Amino acid sequence: MLLLLLPGVDGAVRAQSKAGQADIVLGRTSFPVNDYFTISFRLRGAPLERYSPFPDIEGFKKSSKSSTTTTRIVGGQTSTELTITQRYAAYNEGEFELKPFSMTINGQVVQSAGGKLQVLAQQAAVPPPPAGGAVQGLGLLDKLFGKPKPQEYVEPHDNAFMALVPDKATVFVGEGVHVGLYFYLTPADQGLLSFYNFGGQLPEILRLLRQRTAWEEPFNEQEIVPETVVAGGKTYLRYRLYEAEYYPLNTQPLTFPEIPLQMVKYRVAKKPEAGLDNRMEGFKIYRTAARTITVKPLPPHPLRDQVPVGDYRLREAIDRTTFRTGKAFTYSFTVEGEGNLAALAAPVLPPLPAGVEVYGPDTELGVTRQGGRVGGAKRFTYRLIARRPGPLALDSLFSMVVFNPSTGRYDTLRAEVKPELKGAEKTVGTFSARPDDPFYQDVLESADNTLQARDAYSEVRRYANYILLVLGVLAVVGWWRSGRRSM
Repeated sequence: MLLLLLPGVDGAVRAQSKAGQADIVLGRTSFPVNDYFTISFRLRGAPLERYSPFPDIEGFKKSSKSSTTTTRIVGGQTSTELTITQRYAAYNEGEFELKPFSMTINGQVVQSAGGKLQVLAQQAAVPPPPAGGAVQGLGLLDKLFGKPKPQEYVEPHDNAFMALVPDKATVFVGEGVHVGLYFYLTPADQGLLSFYNFGGQLPEILRLLRQRTAWEEPFNEQEIVPETVVAGGKTYLRYRLYEAEYYPLNTQPLTFPEIPLQMVKYRVAKKPEAGLDNRMEGFKIYRTAARTITVKPLPPHPLRDQVPVGDYRLREAIDRTTFRTGKAFTYSFTVEGEGNLAALAAPVLPPLPAGVEVYGPDTELGVTRQGGRVGGAKRFTYRLIARRPGPLALDSLFSMVVFNPSTGRYDTLRAEVKPELKGAEKTVGTFSARPDDPFYQDVLESADNTLQARDAYSEVRRYANYILLVLGVLAVVGWWRSGRRSM
């Protein structure tokens, strides 16, 4: 989102404070030239507020970044972990040194000892990483040196523009649409333009982007760095100002108005003179075009207003291969794919058959945002106890109806695991007297079953206090009389 550059940190060393717990993880140190080296940092126990830039590595070019959010709910306790990953593309094969570096995450400094990187020969016929030097950024800080002489300035033409880009023009209710707010300029315009008070303009931009009838999942990106793209046959530097995934909650269209952004634009001297800056600072407002995204209702279905929408698939897991009656086992129902996983509810269980007990679920959510797509997995973990031998048809217990917007059809994610339980039938333990036990014959059958008052124990306590008081008085009198005799 916003560029907030601070001093930098890594590695196996962790920092923990009120801002959460942070650590840094390095990727593989030996890899082919057509693969990426990665540096990631993980943050637990607090939302991400700011972080310093990832380090530069000699012989490598920074590539794309991705973020992953993992949420775990176990025993009613929720924990969240955010991972930001920076990819690096090597220019050539060989050995390189990753020097010790540090990053600052939410004000916490984490350090890394670095290491040796081995870049191997290309192992697969895939396109190599983008060539070329590091992309130059904006943010000109030139100042006038001394009092300028009177000059005549002109405003040159620029090829910069701002755009709001959705990846779909029409979506179903509940289907995700990625919307990115980008600023484009040609490399030749870098000396003419600079960002101006973007942090102050951001709240108004977010207000204009907000949709009252959609669930918004923003991308956890803070650094605004340029990336080289080609549009209309022309090369541009593109800056990601904001991007999010929107999930419509009803059929009301998503309407985005014009989004303004004020930039610094320099006028240049008509007759440049040596020793002068030959520029004059000015301002220019760029605006996006208004956008409307049509939202279609889901096809008729009895559960149309309840089904999750997304390109989902089921992955099952079970914690053992042999099963005994009366013994608990764990079953995981994991939904993975692209969609609004945060809003995905657990499967609705039907009435349980006799002899089957189900406990849970514990929930774990992992969301990945990368390349304009939001996906991940949500796992529901159950504990089951079956008391009757034979096959246990989990497909009759665990299923979920979903709508796939890619195919326009409803699908059912249904369990396929069918554990076979062995052993004698187990019944829930109940108390029953043994007829051959004399204790139960002689005592229980003759026991008084008269109801007792609820305050019976308080009465006993009161009488006991009276007895203790009398004994105390007798002790005092005895002590006093023995003292009189001794005199």
